[in-house]
Amino acid sequence: MNTSDPRVFFAAERTLLAWLRTGLTIMALGFVVARFGLFLQLLSTQMHPGAADARVGPSAVLGVLFVVVGAVAILVSAVQHRRFVLTLPQADLPATYNRQFAILLSALIGVLGLLLAAYLTFSHA
Repeated sequence: MNTSDPRVFFAAERTLLAWLRTGLTIMALGFVVARFGLFLQLLSTQMHPGAADARVGPSAVLGVLFVVVGAVAILVSAVQHRRFVLTLPQADLPATYNRQFAILLSALIGVLGLLLAAYLTFSHA
């Protein structure tokens, strides 16, 4: 009897993609929070032209932290997915399906998220 069940692999793939969506959502929230502080600073400058404040507000720091957490979540989930897939028997892996695409996409998005965090950090200086 053939005990091959590719549903196990595809369930792991769906889990990886769910973590990718979650990480992207956290990163987007972080970007909005970081830029909201810049908006408040510009609004304050418009209302009080003589009181230019160049300090980095808490929203910038919090936003960068959100972006970093989202990027790290994506990278960790890609590593976990790869480790899990390596434990599956060859019969459970689809033969013609590109198993590396989701991992490469997740790694790329995670690295881009870390670059976004660096940009947000140094664009406020």
